[in-house]
Amino acid sequence: MGFADQRFNVNLSILFTELPLLERPAAAAAAGFTAVELWWPWVDSPTPEQSELDALKKAIEDAGVRLTGLNFYAGQLPGPDRGALSLPGEESERFRANIDVAADFARSLGCTALNALYGNRVEGVDTAEQDALALENLVLAARAADRVGAILLIETLNQPESPLYPLVSAPAGIAVVDKVNEATGLGNAKFLMDLYHLSMNGEDLQQVIAAYADRTGHVQIADNPGRGAPGTGTLPLEELLDQLAKAGYEGFVGLEYKPGDRPSAEAFDWLPAAARAAR
Repeated sequence: MGFADQRFNVNLSILFTELPLLERPAAAAAAGFTAVELWWPWVDSPTPEQSELDALKKAIEDAGVRLTGLNFYAGQLPGPDRGALSLPGEESERFRANIDVAADFARSLGCTALNALYGNRVEGVDTAEQDALALENLVLAARAADRVGAILLIETLNQPESPLYPLVSAPAGIAVVDKVNEATGLGNAKFLMDLYHLSMNGEDLQQVIAAYADRTGHVQIADNPGRGAPGTGTLPLEELLDQLAKAGYEGFVGLEYKPGDRPSAEAFDWLPAAARAAR
């Protein structure tokens, strides 16, 4: 086994960002990849003009790549925000306005995974109030995802880089997954296992995989330290992905790392060109 036996996709919100959004799918294809994922591309608008949605859809289709993952609106990301769905007031309303827009865009491209970032804690707001609002919004998102044949992903981040984000352990993420599935009865909420974030939290990655591989709907990787490409840090990513595969995980592995001080097209030398096309 090894890297060559995985199904990779490229996150176009952290890689190829030196290019305009509409040029990134073709750049990923030129690098040999056939699958991509995206954070919500319009950070200032949960409901962009249809022409903008159509242009991105065309760019993805023309490049011959498949969109395999999409975030719901999450505020300023990259930036100070870590999601909108647990924030009372305007941001929660923006998230709700985005739900059907994101779900329908995903369906138009055959994308079957939608990621809902929880959002930061808000000073002066009761955490129980935020959690209740979050569950309401996640239930709406799960139902929309189910309507378009998709799963809903719940992601754990890391405390050093996201100190106000409440889901900073695998058990915390799994607990939210369970609450959403219990509330909807759909069973389509899954854990997004980001090995970089979990490692930054000091978790035992082998133990996390053993405990939660069967509850995992998507995996993302970057090396640690530095959030760079595999081989730039110390994480045994090849071995960890092998363990995931042996545990039954058959989904995509998202490349969500920083290219460093080089063009993104040069940041894939760790992966043979023949292994980049998703199978």
